[in-house]
Amino acid sequence: MTGTQPGQSVSGSSGQSRMTVPESSLLALLGSRDENLRTAENLLDADVHVRGNQLTISGDPADVAFAERVFTELLTLTGRGQQLGPDAVRRTVAMLSDNGDNPDGESPAEVLSLDILSRRGRTIRPKTLNQKRYVDAIDRHTIVFGVGPAGTGKTYLAMAKAVQSLQAKQVNRIILTRPAVEAGESLGFLPGTLYEKIDPYLRPLYDALHDMLEPDSIPKLMAAGTIEVAPLAYMRGRAQPVTTGVLTPDGFRAIGELRVGDLVVGSNGEPTPVLGVYPQGAKDVYRVSAQDGSTTLCCGEHLWTVRTASDRRRGRAWRVVQTQDMVGRTRAAHARRYELPLLSAPVQHPERPVPLDPYALGLLLGDGCLTGSTTPSFATADPELAAALGTAIPGVVIRHKGGVDYALNRVRAAGDVITLENPVTGALRALGLAGTRSHTKFVPRDYLLNSPDVRLGVLQGLLDSDGGPVTQPGRTCRIQYGTTSPRLRDDVIGLVRSLGGVAYARCRPLDGGVPGRANGRPVPYRHDSYVVDLRMPAGIEPFRLTRKRDRYESAGGGGRPMRHIESIEPAGRAETVCIQVAAADSLYVTEDYLLTHNTLNDAFIILDEAQNTTPEQMKMFLTRLGFGSQIVVTGDVTQIDLPGSSRSGLMVVREILGDLDDVHFAQLNSTDVVRHRLVSHIVDAYARWDTTQEPPPGRLVPNRAERRRRR
Repeated sequence: MTGTQPGQSVSGSSGQSRMTVPESSLLALLGSRDENLRTAENLLDADVHVRGNQLTISGDPADVAFAERVFTELLTLTGRGQQLGPDAVRRTVAMLSDNGDNPDGESPAEVLSLDILSRRGRTIRPKTLNQKRYVDAIDRHTIVFGVGPAGTGKTYLAMAKAVQSLQAKQVNRIILTRPAVEAGESLGFLPGTLYEKIDPYLRPLYDALHDMLEPDSIPKLMAAGTIEVAPLAYMRGRAQPVTTGVLTPDGFRAIGELRVGDLVVGSNGEPTPVLGVYPQGAKDVYRVSAQDGSTTLCCGEHLWTVRTASDRRRGRAWRVVQTQDMVGRTRAAHARRYELPLLSAPVQHPERPVPLDPYALGLLLGDGCLTGSTTPSFATADPELAAALGTAIPGVVIRHKGGVDYALNRVRAAGDVITLENPVTGALRALGLAGTRSHTKFVPRDYLLNSPDVRLGVLQGLLDSDGGPVTQPGRTCRIQYGTTSPRLRDDVIGLVRSLGGVAYARCRPLDGGVPGRANGRPVPYRHDSYVVDLRMPAGIEPFRLTRKRDRYESAGGGGRPMRHIESIEPAGRAETVCIQVAAADSLYVTEDYLLTHNTLNDAFIILDEAQNTTPEQMKMFLTRLGFGSQIVVTGDVTQIDLPGSSRSGLMVVREILGDLDDVHFAQLNSTDVVRHRLVSHIVDAYARWDTTQEPPPGRLVPNRAERRRRR
């Protein structure tokens, strides 16, 4: 448009306006065979004439002014390169007519030219004022409810925003879900496999995806877990058996015993509160095992954070996959495919008072005599260790008996009686270690569940006495520890894992072992022995003994500890429960210090057909919101298929969340229908009919099955 000349001739109650249309916009404005012009003439009360590139509008001054506004908006759209059609003309007239619904005076040109997504020359954009407000709300709020009749673009626009966010790397995943409820049918009685049963319910979501992404890319994105499509009931089933251990600041507890507000340990070693506990009933479970011998149980839909060697080489972020998606795919050629994350920092248990220095306890567990029948003693070929032991235990003097043997004598003062207890003996009795022998030694609980410094001190004492670095040319250094006590073996593994390392154990059986020799005579083995190979993360010094520490550091340290999934095997059926934690990455520590999680982070989540959720399902879904995620819930409260007198979760959620910040309810109506024009009339007709019907007790709106029975 190059200019307007309104009101050139006004006579009585009539007016006239002329507009000059640029040649480049004339054809787009008029449309094919002037269909846009004819549509405008039918909708406007003013007369419209076109001669050349002159557009003349005449009639009542108010009608002329309104028509001029309509054509100004249409010319703005054509100037932006947008193709016009009769539908755009009708929507422009409707938006300018509904001044009461547009108090902010939003321009139809702004609404109809808001591009969300483009593919192969096709652009997805809102077509009504309410649709634009809906799209804007998705940009501004974390949770958005889109409520309106069928055909208003609720799901389609939400899907477009999800794909836009994924392509802009604002989220890492798209999760699409809807309740599998339709006309009272039950999945269990439908023919076919599980996926054949649920596919019809998810078909609209698949169709929208194919409109917005290259068809060849969709299977790859779904296989990688970037796009997940599942019924709502299967989204909640990310669970572990109720007896599964979860690490808390006070040690491992069964997940079934946890309650909202309890503290569990996150991936950073810090306590994090439990936000939700959701019983899941009996489910088929799998045993997930890592190559270091750690294992845990979970259901097939349970989530794991993993990455592949290719992800690591290309600098890609960790991905989130379901257990069932990894079954049969744990190997890539001969290598393990999925790496699991480790603790990024030692577990922060609260500090507890202990009767004996942690490093001294480690040395005594390694090379000390703790029988309690004699004066405590210590055997070592390193005088440095004997000196360190004497320094760490007040009230004790280390007396060299000869060779490698040292006695830990009580320091006597003038006037002491001989019956006073040796400080070491007293501490061992308090810890329950007095009387233990090599095959029965253990690390007391007060040390295992203590601060990182205490746990590291015990481990350093154990490794300085009975462990050592193992160097190999061209490789970083691993550490090896030996013991005949199965309980001490497990305690060492727990200490290593709690500090962020990995540990592997193997057994050297008693049977078939060649006897050793001492002073020229054979000494047979009395117990199985255990070897623990371990690696510690950077920043954790495993040795204090100078010769071992120097050898470890000269070999480049322990490198990067890694843990990979070894196998995933069916493990029967069990009662399960799902928890949600407040950690930023949603990870928590389960059995054997494995990291797993249940919630949905950095994801764009769409719940479609939400009118068929119960209030309990809606609560379950909304509380699964993770950090960096966004939720869009869509539904039509006039098409509820819940059985009996069940209330719709979509109808009650506004009463519950209507006043919360960052939660928005977008209402669409029949004027926002973008299907055939007849659909909006059908919607209005049913709305009028519904107002004449008395809803049954317990339901706000009759569902379709009830309406059929009435007819």
